[in-house]
Amino acid sequence: MPHYSDTGGSVESNGQRLARLRARRRWTQQRLATEAGYSLAAVKAIEQGRRSLDRPQVVLAFAKALDCHPNEITGGPYVPVASDTDGQDAVASVAAVRRALLRHGRPTRPAEYEVAAVDLVELRRRVAEANGFRQAAALARSGAVLPALLCDLQVACEVSEGDARREAFGLLTSGYECAMQYLYKLGHTSDATLATERVVWSARETEDPLRMLAAQWYDAGEFLAIGEHDEAGDIIDDALTGLGAVRESRPEAVSLRGAFHLKAALNSARSADPQAAERHWAKAKEAADELGEDRNDFQLQFGPTNAAIWGVSLPVELGKGRVAVDRADRVRLPARFSPERRSHHYIDVGRAYFYNGQREAALGAFLKAERIAPQATRTHAGVRETVGTMIRTQKASSLVELGIRLGVV
Repeated sequence: MPHYSDTGGSVESNGQRLARLRARRRWTQQRLATEAGYSLAAVKAIEQGRRSLDRPQVVLAFAKALDCHPNEITGGPYVPVASDTDGQDAVASVAAVRRALLRHGRPTRPAEYEVAAVDLVELRRRVAEANGFRQAAALARSGAVLPALLCDLQVACEVSEGDARREAFGLLTSGYECAMQYLYKLGHTSDATLATERVVWSARETEDPLRMLAAQWYDAGEFLAIGEHDEAGDIIDDALTGLGAVRESRPEAVSLRGAFHLKAALNSARSADPQAAERHWAKAKEAADELGEDRNDFQLQFGPTNAAIWGVSLPVELGKGRVAVDRADRVRLPARFSPERRSHHYIDVGRAYFYNGQREAALGAFLKAERIAPQATRTHAGVRETVGTMIRTQKASSLVELGIRLGVV
């Protein structure tokens, strides 16, 4: 049966949305099982809420079978519960960020006072601030600063020349990346895709080979998110080839190479190729060892710690809870690591514990993630689905309290 949020509306699980989408096509459960490549028992358990539908690989299989967007199954975009004031503040700026994205590439027709106000030093500071909010997973604060920042950066790109123009486009690229992450985390995937296109376009204007390649990391993620693994793989392979052609040993190039191998590992995991995932992870670890330190080139946070974190997230993607839990026990996160990345790690650990049948440990990991980055945890579709399944099959006061904050109760 559906349960209810504090807004008074019915809250659907992923399984209930799946059943509704199946019924829309007038398919039987057996037909869906056959088309998606899963058993009838699995489809029944998912639709009845007894089995969590949180792994992207499985969601994508059903989405492809039903010819729908994965968000139609996972319930995006995120709608915060009425009691979540930070969540309400976070989503309040979505329309303004979207408007700023739509202005991209059009004549800005800046007023004289806007031209006079262009200050690359100040814009550099504001972009750094926005990236700080991004790494802190402070979605409400990101949404508050992004619309004006993007508009001012667009003006700077329009009126600057030479090196100043290239720098302005570099700052705009970073601003668009912040917007992309903000929109993606709130489940506004179409708008996030638009932001990614802006990232790729503005990166070209920097004329920086590494910056242009870094933009492809996000472009590959767009295809990966909708299950187009061949296209994602082609983009990743082209980028790795490009990095080889650059022939640079600068830390930025090594960091970017490692980050692309991690993206390739994720693409392989979601396309059910665990051997290829492990090969790319091993290559990423080699790059991390070559660096010998954690870096944040192009805001990608690559290094030994991030490689170890991905060693947990990859088996989670494959549903291998025991492997993920074993690796998680060996991960040590430095205190300086960003809240966004630390919270995501504990989300992965929680899901690993859940797959491993350790539900109390799973709850503890999710609560830890929420303490580190509340909004990033509450907007995470996998957390909402997993916690919802735990609540439906096991009542516990602290679990229900978390479910209320997530909006799944």
